[in-house]
Amino acid sequence: MLALILLFPLLGFLANASFGRRLPKTISGGVASAVMVASFTVSAMTVWELAGLPVEQRAIEQTIYTWIASGDFVLDLTLRVDPLSAVMILVITGIGSLIHIYSTAYMHEEADSEYARYFAYLNLFAAFMLVLVLGANFLVMFVGWEGVGLCSYLLIGFWFKKQSAIDAGKKAFVVNRIGDYAFILGMLLLFAHFGTLDFQQLAATVATIPPEVGVFGVLSIASLLLFIGATGKSAQIPLYVWLPDAMEGPTPVSALIHAATMVTAGVYMIGRNAVLFSHAPGTLMIVAVIGALTALLAATIGLVQNDMKRVLAYSTVSQLGLMCLAMGVGAFGAGIFHLYTHAFFKALLFLGSGAVIHALHGEQDIRNMGGLKRHLPVTYWTFLVGALAISGVPLLSGFFSKDEILYEAFREGHTVLWFIGAVASLMTAAYMFRLVFLTFHGERRHDAPAHPEPSHPEPSHLAPSHLAPSPLHDAPPAMAFALIVLAIGAVLAGYIGVPHALGGHNQLAEWLAPSFAASGAVGGELAAVGAEEVALEFTLMGVSSAIALGGIAIAVLVWLRRPEIAASMARRYPGLHRLLLNKYYVDEVYNAVVVQPIRVGSQEGLWRGFDVRVIDGAVNGTGAIVAASAGVLRLLQTGFVRTYAGSMLIGVVVILGYYLW
Repeated sequence: MLALILLFPLLGFLANASFGRRLPKTISGGVASAVMVASFTVSAMTVWELAGLPVEQRAIEQTIYTWIASGDFVLDLTLRVDPLSAVMILVITGIGSLIHIYSTAYMHEEADSEYARYFAYLNLFAAFMLVLVLGANFLVMFVGWEGVGLCSYLLIGFWFKKQSAIDAGKKAFVVNRIGDYAFILGMLLLFAHFGTLDFQQLAATVATIPPEVGVFGVLSIASLLLFIGATGKSAQIPLYVWLPDAMEGPTPVSALIHAATMVTAGVYMIGRNAVLFSHAPGTLMIVAVIGALTALLAATIGLVQNDMKRVLAYSTVSQLGLMCLAMGVGAFGAGIFHLYTHAFFKALLFLGSGAVIHALHGEQDIRNMGGLKRHLPVTYWTFLVGALAISGVPLLSGFFSKDEILYEAFREGHTVLWFIGAVASLMTAAYMFRLVFLTFHGERRHDAPAHPEPSHPEPSHLAPSHLAPSPLHDAPPAMAFALIVLAIGAVLAGYIGVPHALGGHNQLAEWLAPSFAASGAVGGELAAVGAEEVALEFTLMGVSSAIALGGIAIAVLVWLRRPEIAASMARRYPGLHRLLLNKYYVDEVYNAVVVQPIRVGSQEGLWRGFDVRVIDGAVNGTGAIVAASAGVLRLLQTGFVRTYAGSMLIGVVVILGYYLW
């Protein structure tokens, strides 16, 4: 059954890649969506079977074949479902199915061959992500890890005739390779030290070793290298720069990458290796600090962005920072909880933005929006639910998971990190409702600076609405269905983790406990909660609620009631506004410090000095030597038998003469 989970989307890829250009769109999109629904069905059946097993036996394995056998080392291509990977396969196939269904309407204007190519890539993406989370060892995980990197390149650059899409795809690919290089080194270091790449065997061995407190040994170095890999996939400082540019792909691709698949890979990898990371407290602190700083950095940038999808992109970076903060303070269950709830409301927000862009014929600048609430009611109300959820408004899914992260950070004594996370959460609520108000409320505006060639990431057949006005239309049925289902999930998904202070218990933490049990990382979450901790949790919950509502109140004041305040602040602090609008000039710094020196060195010094003279010289020199030798040997190959006999005679005489001498 496990192989079927990833086999279905793989078959969908093969069908569309092989026959898609000869199939009508209804069949191409239908096949791609059907295989995802089938994969979700098998995943749900597998998780149901898993839930019926005793807690200590909750694992199902399937060995496909022996992949590598060298001496004593044997590595099987093995798939494994435990409570952690069970959550992931449900998210990937469930949210992925909705995104596929949504795409059937969103991408309908593409040519038949391009439509099939899009769905082939989308299915392949899902298949590789399932390989990543189902792999029972590092090497199988790494196949999926690299596969989603490849598919992100293909999907981000889907409109390959557009230079910005090509550049964004290359950027994502190169930046992720930097992280992957560190991931490989960490994997090899673990193998060299422990002789295994199997997650279970590695966890059992590491559990017998004392934590590296006060030292930075092999476990700390290996886990740090793995985390560098995670900063690439899960967009943390310093490798987060590819994710905002990934908006150049179609909007459903943004939803798939940001919500259900690729960006969660790094967080999942840390959770999968909770035993290892919990024995490297030095690395865990680095993870927590990087996560907190990433959350804050991205939130400040999101406050001033004008591209609808870029606001959501930076919100993804910020939310991933909160997940890494949770992982870094040892609250692995809280991090996975937020990963799970985030999948619903972030997919909802991206698909909602896609419905707006679809209605406005490619427009993405929120300065050219406004007044859409009455024209797009389904999109507006579902988008509003997503904004409330990500802001952490009480009783919606984001409230439960975000509150759990901040509570765990505070309880573990990381008050500074808690404060940074709280400030980032305040900003999240503010910029999300800035987005809501500027997009859907007020009157329609056309305030964006004019561009001779608008650089909108959406299809070339969609012209910006102020250049080609046409009647506004709400999301068509396939898109509306996905939005409504995701909105329901954004409301209800958090109720599997109702905190003790509200009279519930965290069912998700209990479910995930076997995946982290060897490290003792969730002992605090599952232990009996005393009255003092309930009081602390209730207090921090009140603070979290006030933060969410306060952020919304700021947005109401600044961008709804008195929009002149925002313009006044931009004029009063032009340097700060320009700094945030240009994303702290991080891309420019990378370009000046890394990209240009490599480019100049390659074109001038390195290419002409080393490559041409040394590399090419060695190759050409080898060829010249072979040619000269062949010229000499050619003289001996006369074709006359008597010449060959004479040569043999001379040879015999020389050899005998040598020995007689």
